[in-house]
Amino acid sequence: MSFVVRRPAAFLAALALVVEAVGIAVVHLVLGTVVKNQEMSLAGSDPDLMSKGTWALGGASGLFLLLCAVLLLLAGARDRAPGRLARIALICCAVLHGVLGALTVGLVGWAAFAWMMVMLGLIVLALVAYGPRTAAPDAGSAAGAKTGPGPEPEQPPAPAPA
Repeated sequence: MSFVVRRPAAFLAALALVVEAVGIAVVHLVLGTVVKNQEMSLAGSDPDLMSKGTWALGGASGLFLLLCAVLLLLAGARDRAPGRLARIALICCAVLHGVLGALTVGLVGWAAFAWMMVMLGLIVLALVAYGPRTAAPDAGSAAGAKTGPGPEPEQPPAPAPA
């Protein structure tokens, strides 16, 4: 059944990550511009550095989300599980969405929390759907024969000589 869900889940998660990447970049661009134009300062810090830091964070966040979208898009197009580094990046993206979802419920509201949890669910669904496959044993293989990776099967003890 997972083969029916995995391609649409990967494509939908990739599309949502692209939308989120654009949204994050635009929000940080606006915030950085507001800080620069208002010359706001937090405890005497330089407003110019604060605006440039906000723009850099928005750009880096947007690029990371776009990278994750491309990884999911490739996994869906190839219908293969992402590689080790791609899986690590996607797991980091899922954890990020979980942590930010917990923070946004108090700071932004329930709609932002719901969006983050939907994103978390889509990323995890795509990762789980492309999880490791277990090989079915052949009909002709012996009952105690080793069929895949893992420990060797236990052999019955040899009969003692009489």
